[in-house]
Amino acid sequence: MSHTTTIDDVWEMVRETNRQIQEVSRQMRESMQEADRRMQEADRRMQETDRQMKETDRKMQETDRQMKETDRRMKETDRKLDRLGDRLGEFVEGLVAPACKTLFVEWGIPVHQVSRRVEADLPGGRHIEIDLFVVNGDAVALVEVKSKLTVDDVREHLERLSVFKEFLPRYADCRVFGAVAAMVIEENVSRFAISQGLFVIEQAGDTLRMANASDFTPRSW
Repeated sequence: MSHTTTIDDVWEMVRETNRQIQEVSRQMRESMQEADRRMQEADRRMQETDRQMKETDRKMQETDRQMKETDRRMKETDRKLDRLGDRLGEFVEGLVAPACKTLFVEWGIPVHQVSRRVEADLPGGRHIEIDLFVVNGDAVALVEVKSKLTVDDVREHLERLSVFKEFLPRYADCRVFGAVAAMVIEENVSRFAISQGLFVIEQAGDTLRMANASDFTPRSW
């Protein structure tokens, strides 16, 4: 038996269709609102990321500036220390130079002349510098002067002594002695220098003296 569609059925269908349309419309609005919210959140995060990147860049630039400033100050400190070291070295040389005239005489090496900062060059960029150059008739002494003497300083001076006649051949027939002098010389450094045949000039109160024992035999180059 067939059902006869009545006006009520038609209205019910219209109402259901309208309800479905409204439900779909609601779901679409909610989806669009959610999509918009997510886009806004993504935009906010992108803005935050951009802000953080700019802040990171600013901090990196500030760090770079600080590093350059630190480097500048360190170089300035190095320059000041170098100047101070030069002045201190000149001061120590000024004390040691006149003392050489009496200290070497005590070891049977009469001093005719003491020269400061004697330099010589050879081809190939080779260079030698002698802090104090003590001259006798048939002997010369090369004195390395430091505010504080180290074992490395002693080794460098031994190398300097080994090539001295190559740089200054006019002294080829002279006996060449080596000496080191400093305001501060640790005991192990003094022993090492003496064991290598060097004179060691050290501070003793207000004066300077040879640290070598009376039976010391200096090495001659």
